[in-house]
Amino acid sequence: MVAGCSSISGDGGNEKRREIVTGTTSAPSTLDPAAAWDGSWELYKNVFQTLLSFPSSSSSPEPDAAKRCGFTDSASRVYRCTLKEGLKFSNGNPLDARAVKHSVDRVLAIKAKSGPLGLMGSLERTEAPDKRTVVFHLKKSDATFPFILATPATAIVDPETYPAKKLRKGSKLVGSGPYSLKSYSKGKRAELTKYNGYRGPAKAKNDVVTIEYFQDSKKMVTALKDKKIDVAFRGLTPDQVSGFQKSQANGNQEVELTELLGTEISYLVFNPKDRMAGNAAVRKAVAELIDRKALVRNVYNRTTDPLYSMVPGGITGHTAAYYDRYGDPSRDKAKQTLTEAGINKKVPLKLWYTTDRYGSTTGETFAELKRQLNKSGLFDVSVQGRPWSEFVEGYSKGKYPVFGRGWFPDFPDADNYVAPFVGKNNALATPYDNREITDKLLPKSRKESNRATASRDFTQAQKIIAKDARLLPLWQGRVYVASLKDVAGVEWVLDPSTLPRLWELHKKSSW
Repeated sequence: MVAGCSSISGDGGNEKRREIVTGTTSAPSTLDPAAAWDGSWELYKNVFQTLLSFPSSSSSPEPDAAKRCGFTDSASRVYRCTLKEGLKFSNGNPLDARAVKHSVDRVLAIKAKSGPLGLMGSLERTEAPDKRTVVFHLKKSDATFPFILATPATAIVDPETYPAKKLRKGSKLVGSGPYSLKSYSKGKRAELTKYNGYRGPAKAKNDVVTIEYFQDSKKMVTALKDKKIDVAFRGLTPDQVSGFQKSQANGNQEVELTELLGTEISYLVFNPKDRMAGNAAVRKAVAELIDRKALVRNVYNRTTDPLYSMVPGGITGHTAAYYDRYGDPSRDKAKQTLTEAGINKKVPLKLWYTTDRYGSTTGETFAELKRQLNKSGLFDVSVQGRPWSEFVEGYSKGKYPVFGRGWFPDFPDADNYVAPFVGKNNALATPYDNREITDKLLPKSRKESNRATASRDFTQAQKIIAKDARLLPLWQGRVYVASLKDVAGVEWVLDPSTLPRLWELHKKSSW
């Protein structure tokens, strides 16, 4: 038996390497972590190391490149990490405190428009007093800072190959994570090989992972069925998910579908400077009319769940604030709200969405929203789609009365579903200045290292957001991963931020 296990494990020099091929519709926009705050993180998660990371069994960050980390003061303003000994990048250069400081400082120095600078708002300066010690000094109390250190926003890069004040170009990268990037073809393919010099908690159960990038999910699913890829983990449409579910129910086990807890949300944003969208009565009438259950049934085949708060289920601090305030959809309540505000004619409103960012069902979503609102007889709604680049430019300049956005969390904490969307300079380029949230509740919550205790502040924040109705949550996503029947480890492949841990995947016959 021992000899048999050895012969299939792939550990011997002459044995066949354990290989996995995955498919996704989410391709990196860049290979430099200082320039990406998007789906590029899916690749970074596997090739770069961070001081902290999320373990399989918890949404609280634990040491990765660090041996230990913690706040050294009661105000949560000084955070110290001690690195493990002997860490090296894949090119052999040492990974020390200087490298960590360099990696964080260059994000602040480069200030890439598409980069993660927005996550560094609480950081004042970083010090490296010796080779293994890094000290982060914060401008204000921020108990969420350890979560940020567990994201690819703070991916550790080699100072010798990543310039301090400009982005690195090319199709190669140098990291210290579980894998090295062997080859990369932009928008087509990335080949990862196990990095034997990695010293962290991840235990790779394969030797090589090839990531195939697809432009549309139909081709990706065809490749899975043709066994050209082993796993499809991003980009499945509701119809494809339903198809796999029916196939499994009918006894076809060639492809297995795994459902995992999702933390993606979809929501509407109202422009306060627009004559109609800036009217609180109009916003509240929309909130009283939207039928989320019908939306997830008619458009998503129940592969998403109705969402009644900006903080989704599964995140500590979640409430159903919108349902508590507005209840079930009601034309009568919406009409009364508009009438009391002196609005007695149909409300003209234009809803905007992006055509190439959140999947092919986005257009169907907005068609359903239009149908629901116009059916009430209280609104005259039209919808318009734009490619992502044009869409961002449009809402950034305040051209859209109402527009749709999606959100994949940077880290699994209620703060990341509230803080990015409020304040004068938020992630939506649409000011939402509520001082109760920005000046009182968020600062108070960030002093709480016990995030369960902080949930009381987020409960209050969600009530305020629901009352203002400047943001309107629609649905919370479920995550589906389709895989061939001989692939194991799928249930562990996504971390709490839904980034892929490709090292968990392996063929059942080789483990």
